[in-house]
Amino acid sequence: MNRALLVVDVQESFRQHPLWRAISNPGIAESVSRLVEHARAEGDLVVWLLHGEPGTGGVFDPVHGHVRLMGGLVPDDAEPTVIKTSHNAFTSTNLDQTLTRRGVRELTVCGIRTEQCCETTTRVASDLGYDVSFVTDATATNPVGHRDAPADRSVEELLADPRTLHPAEIIARTEYALAGRFASIRTITEMTGVG
Repeated sequence: MNRALLVVDVQESFRQHPLWRAISNPGIAESVSRLVEHARAEGDLVVWLLHGEPGTGGVFDPVHGHVRLMGGLVPDDAEPTVIKTSHNAFTSTNLDQTLTRRGVRELTVCGIRTEQCCETTTRVASDLGYDVSFVTDATATNPVGHRDAPADRSVEELLADPRTLHPAEIIARTEYALAGRFASIRTITEMTGVG
């Protein structure tokens, strides 16, 4: 086993946030399930990553119970679940050691948010020497407001602002930034062979 699937932050925390209404891939759990089934059939390691922000009081604070996988996603007994507190999956965890001990050199990355935790994990993994496939259609993201926009706007106000980056723009930018530098951009169909 020299390959692993990293499932990044496909957790209930996101469904608790108002921006979930504008998420690019509301069926993210089903998309990820296809990759998980394929990885298991191939004998690849599946690593489940969750983002926690202890003590913040927000939806990522474990005390609220939302730092758990979305419904329908269930790790097998041999599959590690790792709680991270940084955007990438390596800095605040022992993920690199876990992968190295198992001889993993190839990674597939999927999850939430395309341009944040998924992209950052991919960049760090590449810097650590892993060969990375980034499965864009098994990621999800939400609109991102302009840096000067008020943080407390409604979803409707965010979407109406012409300075807002919409998911399609974010996804395209992420693919441009990663392709040929940090990862190969792949689709679920390319990875699984099933359309």
